[in-house]
Amino acid sequence: MSKVVIQGNASGTGNFTIAAPNSNTDRTFNLPDAAGTVDRLERAGNVLQVVQTVKTDTFSTTALGSSPADVTGMSVSITPSSSSNKILVMVNGMGGYNNYQVMVRLVRDSTPISIGDANGSRPRMSTAFGAYTANGAYEQYHLGPFSICYLDSPATTSSTTYKLQMGTYSTYAVYLNRSHGWQDATNYDPAVASSITAMEIAG
Repeated sequence: MSKVVIQGNASGTGNFTIAAPNSNTDRTFNLPDAAGTVDRLERAGNVLQVVQTVKTDTFSTTALGSSPADVTGMSVSITPSSSSNKILVMVNGMGGYNNYQVMVRLVRDSTPISIGDANGSRPRMSTAFGAYTANGAYEQYHLGPFSICYLDSPATTSSTTYKLQMGTYSTYAVYLNRSHGWQDATNYDPAVASSITAMEIAG
């Protein structure tokens, strides 16, 4: 029968205590059948928790890029266990447009993050896509992919919400999970899904 041996360190003077939890249920901790070190969950770089929101319905807005609109259903909340931990935020989406561009911005609570530097009167966004054509023929059924990946340092242990915003030029509509044309057809103009994921990373 295998044995569990706890071996002290001859150079150390401190006591190493294995404390039992306050439980009335028997528990079994299975050690791996391999040499190595049992890692601490809170070691820097470890993933402590993952939360995700998947949006399967559609969204549209004519909000200007200077004041983009919150995308309904594209937010995720996470509560860090330590103020020194970081949050890795990943957004994957598909969008459509009538003319010009789809402008997309990542926001922590009410603070835009992962945005470009101030440059004249240009909207400061996380990403953008699209193309203008004079007659609108090409963008009617176009779906463009976009992604955001940002390692944030919220420096808090309070619940933190990450959300997506979208904006447009003039009165042209922009969309999430659908094209502008949005034809009900068997073999094109699909319904798609977008997601936002937040991962707490030990600092």
